[in-house]
Amino acid sequence: MFEGTEEKLRDLDKIIVVCIFILVAAGLMAIYSVTTAVHTPEILKGNFAKQVLWFTIGIMIASAIVMTPMKFFYTYAYWFYGIGIVLLVLVLFVGAGKGAHRWFVLGPVRVQPSEIAKIATILALSRFAASDAVDLRRFKDVAMMFAIVVVPALLIVKEPDLGTAIVFFSLAIPMLFWAGLSPFIIFVLITPIVALVASFHVVTFFIAMALIIGALLWLRTRLWIVFTVFLVNVAVGVITPKVWEAMHDYQRDRILTFVGVDEDPRGTGYQVNQAKVAIGSGGFWGKGWLHGTQTKLRFLPEQHTDFIFTVIGEEFGFFGVSLVMGIFLTLLLRSLLIAGSAKSKFTALVVAGCVTAISVHVIINIGMCVGVMPVTGIPLPFLSYGGSALWTNMAIAGLILNAGVRRFQYL
Repeated sequence: MFEGTEEKLRDLDKIIVVCIFILVAAGLMAIYSVTTAVHTPEILKGNFAKQVLWFTIGIMIASAIVMTPMKFFYTYAYWFYGIGIVLLVLVLFVGAGKGAHRWFVLGPVRVQPSEIAKIATILALSRFAASDAVDLRRFKDVAMMFAIVVVPALLIVKEPDLGTAIVFFSLAIPMLFWAGLSPFIIFVLITPIVALVASFHVVTFFIAMALIIGALLWLRTRLWIVFTVFLVNVAVGVITPKVWEAMHDYQRDRILTFVGVDEDPRGTGYQVNQAKVAIGSGGFWGKGWLHGTQTKLRFLPEQHTDFIFTVIGEEFGFFGVSLVMGIFLTLLLRSLLIAGSAKSKFTALVVAGCVTAISVHVIINIGMCVGVMPVTGIPLPFLSYGGSALWTNMAIAGLILNAGVRRFQYL
């Protein structure tokens, strides 16, 4: 199954490898800073050593993926997807979590099946869209692409884990675009999202509907399509309040906090306010490594996981966060170059899916830390503490590097 190690290592995209190591190193520095804070709970003091161990295992995972022919992932994509779905179902019955069912506890290790399912879903979407029998001009094929995403996403919502479910839902549109779906159809597919957001205010909803229908008529769209889009969006507007009532209290609280964060200083809004204080207090150069007062005095809960970006902001300032964001941008753009030059459609789509997953995580996590996104519990790729998340990111990196090595191969 594995191919020539020396040859493949020589062909690795060195820039991507360097970006990954810099991001992980930044994460380790931030995690170490958190673990040396005042009154650090005993359970957190070993996190730095654990993260080093998780990264070592992650390197082995990425290396194994790079050595594996892309044909293998194409052949068994649906099998991986099926295994991912089974794990998501099982975790609902035997899983553990903070009032939820998100992890399998295997001794000292907690495995999050949604992370495994994320990669499996990318592979399944890529396999389906790359098939010669699929024509994205047919409604049933586009619907099948969405179904591949919706099934695991709904299971994750059931856990409940709204943040991770958002990542799954976000995979469909970019991958459909990369697979060749027309921008017009993508616009039509996005309109229900606009209707959902606008449905919280009646006047806004009617304005949004008028703009959508007006745009379709201006584009000289067939009337039956305009009518169908209208009905779907009205249905979304009617159903949204019912879904809102069915949501868990903590999920509603997070969204409400997002709307009026300063009105909730001791709840989720407290986290966001403290995150903004930490980042803002760093100035241009930061307070220096291990000298962040917000970090040392533990004003911000979960700083080693969801809010790791605030440690970078406080201790390394605007320079540090700009550097981290620049490295992410370099990693993503370099990956897109690989996708654009890949001869195999499957390979290109896998990379596009991986780029989408990383991008959504980065946007949501950083947006959450600066107060422009609701708190959703989404970790920052390669930086946040956690074995499952880091292994998933290293596996994604392995797939991107694999594609770079074999981009001129046809499957």
